[in-house]
Amino acid sequence: MSNQASTSNIAAYLTNIKKLLSAGKYDFVPRRKNMQERASMKKYCEECGREVETKVITKKETYDVCSEPIEVDAQVLVCAECGEEFYCEEFDNATLINAYNEYRRRHKLLLPEEIKKIREQYGLSQRSFARLLNWGDKTICRYENGSIQDKAHNSLMLFLREPENMRIYLTENEIVLDERKMAKLLDTVEKLEQDTEYQAGRRFFGLFFTQIPCEENGFKGFDYEKLCAMVLFFAQKSAELLKTKLMKLLNYSDMIFYKENGISMSGLKYAHLPYGPVPDHFDMILGKMAADHIAHIEVFYEGAYEKHQVIPECDVPEGVLSDAEITVLNRIYEKFKNFGSVEISDYSHNEKGYRATKTGEIISYAYAIDIELN
Repeated sequence: MSNQASTSNIAAYLTNIKKLLSAGKYDFVPRRKNMQERASMKKYCEECGREVETKVITKKETYDVCSEPIEVDAQVLVCAECGEEFYCEEFDNATLINAYNEYRRRHKLLLPEEIKKIREQYGLSQRSFARLLNWGDKTICRYENGSIQDKAHNSLMLFLREPENMRIYLTENEIVLDERKMAKLLDTVEKLEQDTEYQAGRRFFGLFFTQIPCEENGFKGFDYEKLCAMVLFFAQKSAELLKTKLMKLLNYSDMIFYKENGISMSGLKYAHLPYGPVPDHFDMILGKMAADHIAHIEVFYEGAYEKHQVIPECDVPEGVLSDAEITVLNRIYEKFKNFGSVEISDYSHNEKGYRATKTGEIISYAYAIDIELN
């Protein structure tokens, strides 16, 4: 079946809606319902001639991205009885995003959120950043919303990610910014260059975490700020969040987000350890978070058991997590909110990625496709 719903399917679907409306049996589904809810919907099947249960299957589909065929794993809604495919906007959008991200990976292009992060570190609006680069006013807006950037634009933004390079650019080019904005930008660049914590953090992460997208990190360079927001999200929603459970919540969040969007949230790698998947170098990351007064671990005893509780020290920063990321985090929280550390660890042992790897090995995000949260 093609990526577009057939005219006959749409006509049959609309005819059935009219019948259900007349009978008072049709429930309107909010546009932002998640994919799991879509999968549990009943739909009218043209082949079966009646309303049927649906299920989700995974299949290979090819999309044309910038005149290049890109094959990706697509989730498709089908009739549970005959296999007829249904049009589902959420699934189609997720697959298209996946295809665009696969194209970016192949051509080593910045992801939309990486472009946004470069812009925001200099305190620039989308329009100001575009003008700084002598591009059209809407260019950065388009790139951050998913349009594919050309390689020349990509190279310039990648170059300007480093504050010292931004200073060179500002010095050697004619900049279309008013004096006030220019002065503010130069001040920001100077602060970034002189910020010892910023520079030390970059050196710290450069030693242990790769910024090169690959299958092991969900095709995303490690994002410390995003990870901190994820940790704070779970720590603040939970009455008592233990370290072991947190590590599993992060793993499921990254894997499910990757499954549906073709990229992980945090850029973490996850290793196979006896108690389930664990973020690589996680104790080191927690030490950094404690030093930054973001969150820390408190040890307490309950009988003969030693527990390591995650204590948040600040609120989740605004604007760091996208709506799509928050939706996934909420789904993971709701799924496992009544699980203890032992229960969620045992649950994670059943995942294909864990069963297919040995102790100490990195679990590829390719196994995310097999994770089902019922």
